[in-house]
Amino acid sequence: MTRRPTIHDVAAAAGVSVATVSKAVNGRYGVSPETVSRVLDAVKTLGYESSLVASSMRSRRTGVIGVLVADIEPFSAEILKGVGGALSDTGYDLLAYTGARRDGEGWERRSLSRLSGTLIDAAIIVTPTVVNVSGEVPIVAIDPHTGRGDVPTVESDSYTGAQQAVHYLAQLGHRRIGFIAGRPDLRSAVARASGYRAGLAAAGIAFDPALVGVGRYAQDVAREAAEAMLSLDDPPTAVFAANDLSALSIIEVAGARGLTVPDDLSVVGFDDVPEAARAQPALTTVRQPMKRLGAEAVRMVLTLLAGETLPETHIELPTRLVARGTTAPPPTR
Repeated sequence: MTRRPTIHDVAAAAGVSVATVSKAVNGRYGVSPETVSRVLDAVKTLGYESSLVASSMRSRRTGVIGVLVADIEPFSAEILKGVGGALSDTGYDLLAYTGARRDGEGWERRSLSRLSGTLIDAAIIVTPTVVNVSGEVPIVAIDPHTGRGDVPTVESDSYTGAQQAVHYLAQLGHRRIGFIAGRPDLRSAVARASGYRAGLAAAGIAFDPALVGVGRYAQDVAREAAEAMLSLDDPPTAVFAANDLSALSIIEVAGARGLTVPDDLSVVGFDDVPEAARAQPALTTVRQPMKRLGAEAVRMVLTLLAGETLPETHIELPTRLVARGTTAPPPTR
């Protein structure tokens, strides 16, 4: 790897001292225009950039927005794409940071204490375990565990999205509709579970607890739940999963049991991550606007950085069903 140029390299290239480079770069007095020009030419040639920490000490602004995520997985990756796109013309850089694996519950508080005031000007926290957080910088939460708190939040309409999934399956003729739930500690997952039951009720289908399993958004756990559900004496003809990765796990389990999707079993996911459209067959899913979640969070953060008041402190974005190749009418039994 090429070594990153340092202030000492710039000083050597320009034939001046390190102190002179610092003065020239920061526009301080005591350096002739000719010397400033020579130093800046060396900076440009070498590709040197002063450290973010040093910049923050001088101006109290780093030009960086931090995105704190519990883990880098398809959902958070799409959020990051949305944040990056929204920041592209703003002059701000993006710093992605994860500390949950090391810190566990409450990871966002510790992460903020490490980053605030030295590395980032504002923070966007994705699926935080708590929303009653404070810091030295503006904070916006995406898909918080417990819902609204003392920071601005943005999330998708998980309840209506789940209703849409069940309504669609019922319209196809399914009456035995299973559900693989997400994490019970996450507000959006609870909303999807409630939407599933509301969808059943609206279709006149009795709720059957035997057709509900908990996948916790983890593929191995979702596989176990799917195995149990598909082993029932009267198994479901369709399964709605609280996220796409769980839905793809259900399809794997069905295939291993000799079932064909969608002829023997229909499957619907939630999120519409890129893997959903690439699957064979492509996954029917409820699309939540993940990139827009990131973009809306950026808009809120920039408003706060400008010292302005947000017109809304909580935003809920709509979801919609995307029908693809994993759903069909139930098989004749």
